[in-house]
Amino acid sequence: MRSRSVAVAVGSGMAVAIASATVALAQSLEGDRLNLNGRDYPVAWQQWRDHQNQLRTGISDGGLANRFGVLLGETTDPLQQPVAWFQPQFSPLAVRFSPNGMYRYLDITPWIEQYQWQVQPQGNTLQISTPPARILSWRQARQPWGDRWVFELDRPTPWQVNRLTFSRSGLTPRDLSLTIEATGQLTPLPNVKITATPHRTVLETKIPATARPVASMLLNPLRLVIDFRRDAPPPRTIQWAPGIRWQQQTVTLGNHQFPVDLLILNPQQPGLRLRPLTVWPTTVVGLATLPELAQAWGAAAALNAGFFNRDRQAPLGAIRSEGNWLSGPILNRGAIGWDDRGQIVVGRLSLQQQVRTPAGTLPIVTLNSGYVQAGLALYTPSWGAVYQGKTGSEVVITVRNQQVVGQQPIKVNQTVPIPPDGFLLVARNFHSALASFPMGAAVELETTAVPAVFNALPNIVGAGPLLVEQGQVVLNAAGEQFGAGLDAQAAPRSAMGNRRDGSIVWVTTHNRVGGRGPTLAEWAEIVRRLGLINAVNLDGGSSTALYLGGVLVDRHSVTTTRVNNAIGVFWQPPS
Repeated sequence: MRSRSVAVAVGSGMAVAIASATVALAQSLEGDRLNLNGRDYPVAWQQWRDHQNQLRTGISDGGLANRFGVLLGETTDPLQQPVAWFQPQFSPLAVRFSPNGMYRYLDITPWIEQYQWQVQPQGNTLQISTPPARILSWRQARQPWGDRWVFELDRPTPWQVNRLTFSRSGLTPRDLSLTIEATGQLTPLPNVKITATPHRTVLETKIPATARPVASMLLNPLRLVIDFRRDAPPPRTIQWAPGIRWQQQTVTLGNHQFPVDLLILNPQQPGLRLRPLTVWPTTVVGLATLPELAQAWGAAAALNAGFFNRDRQAPLGAIRSEGNWLSGPILNRGAIGWDDRGQIVVGRLSLQQQVRTPAGTLPIVTLNSGYVQAGLALYTPSWGAVYQGKTGSEVVITVRNQQVVGQQPIKVNQTVPIPPDGFLLVARNFHSALASFPMGAAVELETTAVPAVFNALPNIVGAGPLLVEQGQVVLNAAGEQFGAGLDAQAAPRSAMGNRRDGSIVWVTTHNRVGGRGPTLAEWAEIVRRLGLINAVNLDGGSSTALYLGGVLVDRHSVTTTRVNNAIGVFWQPPS
């Protein structure tokens, strides 16, 4: 449990409103674990005292949606979030931002009293016990859009879809698990497994690959209704914070409908910035899920970014953060660069690097990359503490303070320390270069980006192919040396770009309605129709994921896979 002493902020307009939603009069307690009726979940929470010294309790919006079954409605006001939970219509809950901007808490204090919940912080965990509830009956009905489950309840109670697998093919049935914090004698139905415990009931089944569970809750009679729909979801827009807008909509191409999730960012918003994210601050090597990566860095939002070698757990494309090259581009593929003023550049990027010695100048083929090829490869401290041999035909040249201090052949998996005050040059099948690096030789690195406009941009992520440039589709997967057939493959997709109004846009999509995700050609047209004037394709398939406020918003958390790098949004509320 973290305690925080804070003071009342002063200001004007929106800043005052946000500040009053971000600070407390005395001490606030916060944590990132929730125990709901004896089960632990990763959910952020906070308790504080208001101006009347009343204890308030807030739970992250994603936590309420995922663990209690709360429906989040549309809003243009970042300080008010309409919700629906066993009530006749959406009603607003007050929003309070975490001091680091990672979460926004919805004030559930009125619900605690109304529904007689027992709430107690214990260390980093908020324990919530809800009164025993009963499922009076349940039935399955057939609707024009698919199956419907109806549960009659004796009181409002939390529920959640705690497992929903992802169908990569768009054809394989999906596993679904529904948990209701209630008990009752449920009549089994074909293909539905029911597990009852003293506190809850779990139903497990399979649903069609392109079906999605859609919930509604009635107050009179008290019901939980789950529809398994195969049509396009309705549009929704939530102003999550100043400068951060989450939007869901459907793009139609011909006879096909593609549901998409967008995060629309205002780079001019004070306190908001975007940065590339690696798995750890000290290395570009490793894998983590997108939520793990975002939370380790303290990001409010994150999007999967560049390609990577899953076996070597290393990037396969450009990563530049705050002016530092963490990994170099490969194969002249599409990249996107930006600065904190909102300038965006897209293009097919290469990095011209060379090392100058008294004997002459030699080219460097890769920088901190999982793309292994013949020539001189550069490994800096950004790669990590050590380099591990890749091919068995490598000679490592160690440089400290711009001077050669060692040269040694290494075997596969043999490790060599990377000096914090220097770098390693790894010669692969390039023995003719070794004579240029005798002990004590002075060396100097030279680096420039092509096109040169990228040199001025401190933040760059490379993936590809390039989708849209200056409002026109410029897709050329073969020209960026992607494998044959990639452009025709239907798969989940991610992209980043910008609009004419200066906003930066992240977009993800998974399956089309009734089938697999878009081809690259369809994806390029989708992002163009969404108003992006420049856009680059990012890593897709199982890597596709969009994170906001502690949860994935475009897919269920149990389906996410590990990635090597991402892009994060950091937002600092006024203090």
